[in-house]
Amino acid sequence: MTVRPSAARERLLAAAAQVFYAEGIHAVGVDRVIERAQVTRATFYRHFPGKDDLVRAYVEHADAAIRARLDAALAHTSDPYQLLGLLVEGIGEDICAPGFRGCPFINAAAEFPDPAHPVHQAVVAHRAWFRAALVQLLTTMAYPDPQLGADALVMLRDGAMVAGYLGPPAAARDNLRAAVARLIEPGPGHAAP
Repeated sequence: MTVRPSAARERLLAAAAQVFYAEGIHAVGVDRVIERAQVTRATFYRHFPGKDDLVRAYVEHADAAIRARLDAALAHTSDPYQLLGLLVEGIGEDICAPGFRGCPFINAAAEFPDPAHPVHQAVVAHRAWFRAALVQLLTTMAYPDPQLGADALVMLRDGAMVAGYLGPPAAARDNLRAAVARLIEPGPGHAAP
C-alpha cells in the first residue's frame, strides 16, 4: 500500500516514535499521540484507522530509516569490511545515544507477541530483511558460512542492544565491536570491522 506523504502523518509518526519508544506502546494512548503531534482526532483517523495501524506504521517507519542508513553506508563504500564496520559503529552510536531504551523492534515484538498480529509481522519482516542484508554482506566477504554468520551477527546485535539498555552503554558498544572483530577475520588488505 502506497501512503500519500502528509505533514500531519509525519508529525503523528514522529510523536508516536517518541512516546512509544520512551514509555512503551501499550502504555501510551492515541490521545497522547494526537496531543503531541498537535493534530485533531479527525486528522489522526484520516491517516490511521486505529492505534494498531499507527503502531505498524511506526515499526515500518523505523525499518525504512534503518534501510536508508544502510543505503547511505553503501553509497559511502563498497568494501564489505568497511561496510560492516560502519554498521557496527552505527549500532554502537545508537546504544550510546541519550534516551536509549533498547531495540524498538524487540520492544514492539514483546508488546505484540501474537505472530499473526500485523505489528509482530512488521517486526519479523524487518528482521528478515536485516538478516538477508548480512548474508549478502558476508557472501561478498567470502565468509565460510554466511547464513550462520548472519545469525551470529543478529544475535550479537540483539545482545548488545539489551546490554546497552540494562548496563553501561559504552561497555555494550565496545563488547559488540570486539565480538564482531573475532567473528569476522578480515581477508588480505582489509582491516577488522
